[in-house]
Amino acid sequence: MRSTLKGVGPDPSERLRELGSFIREQRSSSRLSLRRLSELAGISNPYLSQIERGLRRPSAEILQQIAKGLAISAETLYVRAGILEPDFESDLEVHIHADPHLSAEQRQALIQIYRSFVGEAMAESPSPQSDGGNSQDR
Repeated sequence: MRSTLKGVGPDPSERLRELGSFIREQRSSSRLSLRRLSELAGISNPYLSQIERGLRRPSAEILQQIAKGLAISAETLYVRAGILEPDFESDLEVHIHADPHLSAEQRQALIQIYRSFVGEAMAESPSPQSDGGNSQDR
């Protein structure tokens, strides 16, 4: 698993700025102060500020702590940081988290509902590629 940003895009510093901006937007939409999110995430206020300004590259562990404080999936931040490749699930979660019309509780509920349906579908179907020969070209 790649855990660095080197070679992940045209400009790693731009990716860091975009990640920081996304974290700041999520914090604002959750009505959390920088200080409160730093407490919830268990990281220092200055360090979180540097992350939000794109000056520091957070580790996967720090991103997980921030995600927990924001009540969003860590995968969303991993994709934004270039640690994971985007997929349908993370794209959906990004859109849910970016919707300014939803409260933090509504966002969390939607994601939990989505994950429960996906989990049920995966349990019922042994493999997404084995569909009895009725596959369509992608």
